Amino acid sequence: MKKILIFIAFGIIVVGYFALSSNICKTTRLNIYNGQGLTSIQQTIENNPNIKTKTPLVLALFIGNEISSIKAGSYELNAGMNNLEILKKLLSGSQTPIQLTFNNLRTKEQLSAKLGNELMIDSLTIINALNNKEIQQKYNLTDETIICLFLPDTYEVYWTISAEDLIEKMHKEYLRFWNETRIKKGKNIGKSKNEIITLASIVEEESNWNSELSTIAGLYINRLRIGMPLQADPTIKFAVGDFSLKRITKRWIDLSAESPYNTYTHVGLPPGPIRIPSKKTIDAVLNYEKHQYIYMCAKPNREPGHNFATNFNNHQNNARAYQRYLNKIGVKK
Repeated sequence: MKKILIFIAFGIIVVGYFALSSNICKTTRLNIYNGQGLTSIQQTIENNPNIKTKTPLVLALFIGNEISSIKAGSYELNAGMNNLEILKKLLSGSQTPIQLTFNNLRTKEQLSAKLGNELMIDSLTIINALNNKEIQQKYNLTDETIICLFLPDTYEVYWTISAEDLIEKMHKEYLRFWNETRIKKGKNIGKSKNEIITLASIVEEESNWNSELSTIAGLYINRLRIGMPLQADPTIKFAVGDFSLKRITKRWIDLSAESPYNTYTHVGLPPGPIRIPSKKTIDAVLNYEKHQYIYMCAKPNREPGHNFATNFNNHQNNARAYQRYLNKIGVKK
């Protein structure tokens, strides 16, 4: 009997030791999916380098038959936490929001892939939601304009957020961005919020130089006002699905002639953005530079930015100089 009591006491001491000893060497995250079983959770725990002793934590979950009680979520485990604290957190479902950041994306497919990597929902679920007609109609959007809601930034969300709730959150952020001042500036240009975003997407594809974004925006606004086709090369790249093209020739323009994104054959803006533009570029459009330019051409010899012109003759000179440069370095497409 004495030996049994000693054994029990020893067991209690061991259990207490593993329950109360620090088990997180560095603040980390543990992501638990819906319906994740013991084997999968065990693998998740074992793959986490910041959990020092894996087995006691897994055994505690198994012996206590608590696997089914663990709620899906992304749990931040702070340095110094013990197994008891970890179990309490997992069973309470008190997950920690994540910082969701996205930028420099072009298509719904790229956006869905990025979000699918950051959240519990997969990319297919996200793109299906973006293409859902009922969801689009709810926000008075279309296949082409639904991505207007996604303004690049960092947002705090729960890892378990659904696709529908994420779109709703983005809609609220969209409305917050479009304050009275921005709406008024858009009306002064004569364009809706989503048309401004569409124009900003073209401007952003045209240049990596912040200093000339408002100049390019002013050029395209000048073209729109006189009814001149935008003739924006990035829209041809989007229409043919190849943003790697360096040289837009008549062949590429003809290939995409029927596309509503071909701004050589269709006057006005395309039906939606050709990328997800930054807030900075949207503001560059809203605060466009007032000038008389209606032509632009990339500078030759790897010079940054563009040469701008108010008449076709000057533009032809700029264009010929750039074509000679492309020929010189062997760029054919």
